[in-house]
Amino acid sequence: MISIFYLAIPLGSGLGYILGSGAKDAAKDWHWALRVSPLLGITAGALILLFVPDPKRGDTHQKGGRMRTSTSWIYDIKALLKNRSYMFSSLASAAVSFAIGAFGMWIPIYLFKAQVVQKIAVPCTKGICRSTDSLIFGAITCVTGLLGVIIGFATTRFFRKKTDRADPLVCAITMLGSAIFICIIFVVAKKSIAGAYICIFIGETLLFVNWAITADILMFVVIPSRRATALAFQSFTTHLLGDAGSPYLIGQISDRLQENYTTSALWQFLSLGYALMLCPFIIVLGGMFFLATALFFLDDKEKAEKQLNQSTHRSSSVKV
Repeated sequence: MISIFYLAIPLGSGLGYILGSGAKDAAKDWHWALRVSPLLGITAGALILLFVPDPKRGDTHQKGGRMRTSTSWIYDIKALLKNRSYMFSSLASAAVSFAIGAFGMWIPIYLFKAQVVQKIAVPCTKGICRSTDSLIFGAITCVTGLLGVIIGFATTRFFRKKTDRADPLVCAITMLGSAIFICIIFVVAKKSIAGAYICIFIGETLLFVNWAITADILMFVVIPSRRATALAFQSFTTHLLGDAGSPYLIGQISDRLQENYTTSALWQFLSLGYALMLCPFIIVLGGMFFLATALFFLDDKEKAEKQLNQSTHRSSSVKV
């Protein structure tokens, strides 16, 4: 079920690129790309409020009608910080978020600059530039997100029969593979836009494989009463270390590289490509974090199961 939930994230991201680009072009003002989002958020919130029932709380924490032993929030945070599989997988997720955030902001611009260098597009001298690259990138993100989650679900289900460490190993291998194809983007973009899109498609598909799997890893190594805190903390750190700052960082690096060549279309293209080359290195680092997760995964999973069984036993022994 969690895989179905994660299907919506890349689909929404891709549709956001498409809708934002369309709104910007229609209104001839980039502000409208941001103004349409709150309307969709309000609509989604209203639908949830009206039609989604509030589930009963605590079902996963109970056995025989008795609640398991509760702990303080500070104690839970300390326990999570000591959970090596959780921490390494969270850092790996931040690496994915870093790359996705940077790509969403800069890849369409990079491909437009590549077309200018190839002389198949006119340099943009206005504040608003019409380009189909955001639409194409959004469509690719939708498709690759769906494919990635489905492939991740299928591959882990298959390899769990081969090894108990399948989840983190699949994430590590696909992330390292993604870094290769993302590096190739910056090699072929100067000569072939189609080749760059193919590499983006493969690279993003491999990158999105780990989204649902990372949630599964959390479920395996964190006890039920601590999962909500774990998910919230992971989401916060993922965005804080990832897409919250990566677009700005890439832009700053590109500006520094081209500050003496601001009139050169070729150097504007190359400087942005050099800045974006940081992303595959971050992705490789994320792959290494998943390999580290694989080292500790079985121990942390066993600890979580043991703690859960002990808590259940204590609760069932209490007489009411």
